[in-house]
Amino acid sequence: MKEGVMGRKVAIVGTGQTHHKARQADMNITEMIHVAVKRCLEDAELTMDQIDGVLIGNMEHFEGINLSDMWAVDASGALGRYGMKITTGGSTGTSLSMAAYYHVASGLFDIVMAIGWQKQSEGETTAGLISATDPIWERLGFAGAFGTFGAAATQFMKEYGLTEEHAAKVAVKNRQNGRRNPYAHLKLDITVEDVLKSPMLAYPVRMLDMCPASEGACAIIMACEEKVKKITDRPAWVAAAVTRHDAPFIGDVPMFMDLRTLRSAAKEAYARAGIYNPLKEIDVIELYEPVSWAELSFIDALGICERGEGGKLIDKGITYMDGECPVNPSGGVLCTNPIGATAMLRVAEAAIQIRGQGGERQVPKKVNTAVATGYGGNWWSDLMILKSSL
Repeated sequence: MKEGVMGRKVAIVGTGQTHHKARQADMNITEMIHVAVKRCLEDAELTMDQIDGVLIGNMEHFEGINLSDMWAVDASGALGRYGMKITTGGSTGTSLSMAAYYHVASGLFDIVMAIGWQKQSEGETTAGLISATDPIWERLGFAGAFGTFGAAATQFMKEYGLTEEHAAKVAVKNRQNGRRNPYAHLKLDITVEDVLKSPMLAYPVRMLDMCPASEGACAIIMACEEKVKKITDRPAWVAAAVTRHDAPFIGDVPMFMDLRTLRSAAKEAYARAGIYNPLKEIDVIELYEPVSWAELSFIDALGICERGEGGKLIDKGITYMDGECPVNPSGGVLCTNPIGATAMLRVAEAAIQIRGQGGERQVPKKVNTAVATGYGGNWWSDLMILKSSL
């Protein structure tokens, strides 16, 4: 094992998710959670009796449900066993995934399930986002998430010469990928022209550049090496799990398009996983991009290209399904965004690619190394590297 890596090897042995929608009118919250848990257990061929602990989380102030972990114990399977609630904003799902990894790698438990969820129609997400900012210095500038993204994208265009067409290509790529994903919320057959004609939200961010508000749940199961051997012959091993937090003002928009937290997390994660040439050694990336412009920026923070050259990657087709480094074959956040589960979906979809379970969204080449990222809070970044073997 490399220095800094915990003593026990850990792998993802099961994933499960709901079919995501704008509104889950046919299910209440606990039923939605139960669907993800049931599908995850079925994928791993395990029963709830074999799960040692359950970690669960969402952006609880969006629905206004306090102690949501205790409230959902019947649906999550946490009744009578160890449990923990985690909430870290948009990065909740990766925080849950990493916490599950730590619980197993540390030797505390052998098999742990993590669950992320959100049901936004039963709350007010925009009100929750806006009220999270400083009322004097930040609130007017924030104006909802897309206000910040628009200001940051404008500076990105000026500094690196990217255009609205580059962002539109990202939006089209991911939406077309989402059409291959049976669980995705948005399945849009769109063109670059459609994106450029869609309503302007905050220049240069347009409606089709932005992620949707989705409802759904996702669950993953982590197991130690001894248990993995008995559960599956297709594990997705955790090679690295790194998190970086920052605390700027929302108005520090240059930091969004030069995400130092992700850049720092990637540097440490690559060192742990033995990755020296990310473009050549990473087979697929599930990137948390809340807006098309973020993919153009975050991809260089991952070291896949030089700063400001994300547009060149999309122009050359490198990040497409059949490209050298596919990004978001699931459709990503631009297609599905149940906030408490969004980052976990990145981890689950990366594991699905490693395990060869992607169906129509499976990339055509053999996937040995996959990267999943989470983004949230004030420029917080999580990064997990999964491998087919360690």
